[in-house]
Amino acid sequence: MVEITFVRHGQANSGAKDEESYDRLSDLGAQQAAWLGDFMAENDRSFDRIVSGTLRRQRDTAAAVAGALGVGFDQDARLNEMDYFGLSTSLEKSHAVAWPSSRADFIAHVPQVLSAWHDGLIDSPAESFDAFETRIRAMIADAEQTGGRVMYVCSAGVIAMAARILMGLEIPSYANMLIHVYHTSQHRFVKAGDTLALQAFNAVPHLDRKDRQDALTYI
Repeated sequence: MVEITFVRHGQANSGAKDEESYDRLSDLGAQQAAWLGDFMAENDRSFDRIVSGTLRRQRDTAAAVAGALGVGFDQDARLNEMDYFGLSTSLEKSHAVAWPSSRADFIAHVPQVLSAWHDGLIDSPAESFDAFETRIRAMIADAEQTGGRVMYVCSAGVIAMAARILMGLEIPSYANMLIHVYHTSQHRFVKAGDTLALQAFNAVPHLDRKDRQDALTYI
């Protein structure tokens, strides 16, 4: 049996314009992670492995969930997010595309960044599009080889890339999925025959309460 559950980190410092400033959970983000951990513990959700990326927002989210389940977790830098800030700066310098200043601007900005990156029209200080895709493929392969239930605590770009790989998404669909990933949402793929099939997308049962509707966040 192979089950991979990708979990996005809690809300980070969304007003930041660089990775260092962004990479910390907001007060709401920490609460989202705590609620997710409590929900999983109360509903006896168990995993054979929990692995997070090495970014602070990912580790802190994993710690909250793993702590509630009474288990530990590992870290793997292959689950780290793409360098979106670096890519955005490159796009601004080379194509005069301004940083997004609103949600509407961000929705338009993401496909521009991903398309230019994919087509080799901008440089990333960190890695190429192909290198990013390759490391996410490797994490999926690791989970398939090991078997069992694994939770990967990561970021929206990683989750959307996994969906691109497993569902054959083109760049516009990849970008659209990335934009709509809730903080601390679950995205589950289960092995059906020889294929990992999507079983759950953007699941947030821990936030599905009247008094937590304001905690449903993307950005």
